[in-house]
Amino acid sequence: MTVTPARGLLALLRLPYWMMTGGLSLITAFAITKELISFDSILLIFFSMACITSAGFSINDYFDKESDAIIKPKRPIPSGALSLKQVIATSAMLFTVGLALAFLINWPSFLILLIDCILLVIYSAFIKRKSGFAANVLVGLLVGTAFLYGEATVTQNVSLISISLYPICFGTIGGNILRDILSFEGDSQIGYPTLPKKIGNKGSIQIAALFFVATAILAPLPFFFQFFSIYYLSLITLWGILLVYSSIRLLTSQPTIDNVKKYERLITMSMMLLILSLILEAVVG
Repeated sequence: MTVTPARGLLALLRLPYWMMTGGLSLITAFAITKELISFDSILLIFFSMACITSAGFSINDYFDKESDAIIKPKRPIPSGALSLKQVIATSAMLFTVGLALAFLINWPSFLILLIDCILLVIYSAFIKRKSGFAANVLVGLLVGTAFLYGEATVTQNVSLISISLYPICFGTIGGNILRDILSFEGDSQIGYPTLPKKIGNKGSIQIAALFFVATAILAPLPFFFQFFSIYYLSLITLWGILLVYSSIRLLTSQPTIDNVKKYERLITMSMMLLILSLILEAVVG
């Protein structure tokens, strides 16, 4: 079945990830201000981060064109839906639009996204091919900037409020390590130096579990620093319990693909509790 350019463009943008970045930034802004944000600001916050997210995926697809031809042939470039020039042009346009929207918000927001842009290009062009673990860490840290960006958009500042939320991104690092276990065969075909390839599934699970437990311990920090209320603490604690439970099960179960897939799915689904905790804080905190 031929993939049309329109379908290729939709695949390139990775729209579901807009909620992980643009949505998380917006919800963080609401949770911190606990006030109504103008409709214009909502659009600027969400779409500025969303555009940078899609730009990052686009540039990553460009640098991954050879590997995708082997393990992900339905991606826009290897499927023939989009040319290399079209992908580069799309990425450049999205980077430009995202930065322009951030500039309309304020300077700190613009600077945060500018740093994100630079790191996304470095990740795709160099780090992903040099060290799988470093790539895992960088992607997690980039996701964490959604908290910093959320505060900067409404306060023109990055303070201890969003910094105390930032360690939540450790959970993303752990999740990335588990996903490298699940994609081990494909990554091995193209020579990516992932953590499972270097130290095996068991060692990788141990490191991932460490990040999950760290997330569970540090996620309540906004409450203990008296920035957020007991409403945030209730759901974030429940999330932490699920992270610790999943970590224990991963460590005590056989390091098989089925077990990793089972608990990776549970951890991913449990992230909804993070979103709900921030929404609850914004509404009644």
